[in-house]
Amino acid sequence: MTTTDPKPGRQVNDSGDVLAGLVLLVSSAVLVFYLVPNFISEPPILQNPMMSPRWLPRIVGWLMLGFSVLLIFQGIFVENKAESDERRIDKGPWLRFALMVLALMVYVTMFELLGAIISGILATLILFVAHPVRTWWVYSLAFIFPAGVAFIFVEVMNVPLPLMPF
Repeated sequence: MTTTDPKPGRQVNDSGDVLAGLVLLVSSAVLVFYLVPNFISEPPILQNPMMSPRWLPRIVGWLMLGFSVLLIFQGIFVENKAESDERRIDKGPWLRFALMVLALMVYVTMFELLGAIISGILATLILFVAHPVRTWWVYSLAFIFPAGVAFIFVEVMNVPLPLMPF
């Protein structure tokens, strides 16, 4: 004797992943197909296509689009068992969330005033405090990463950033 499934078709294993993937898919499609072509102007004479202001947003948009499709496939095909799910979110303390928001606010508000490097160092140090980093040498990365990222943006990508307040 055979039994049939009362709901024909493919079952969604994780509706949260599918929903998040659909939201990201729509957002990335709007970014790639509407926002970048219509709102980021390109100078008429370019020496290198990587110097175009559209280059980085286009790359980010296509990566978002690709990962959103993968997230939708994961929600449909990967079985979600509660006891063996490594993707289950364990909520941290509210202080961690508050410190992460503070780090974002420090970076955004102090970027013009203190420059990219110093505001990046402050924000990274706050993030390291929010996620208890116990190894002392890791704190040196809070100085190396913002300086390295600023160097890449200014020297390689020719993005004019305020580096220092002086």
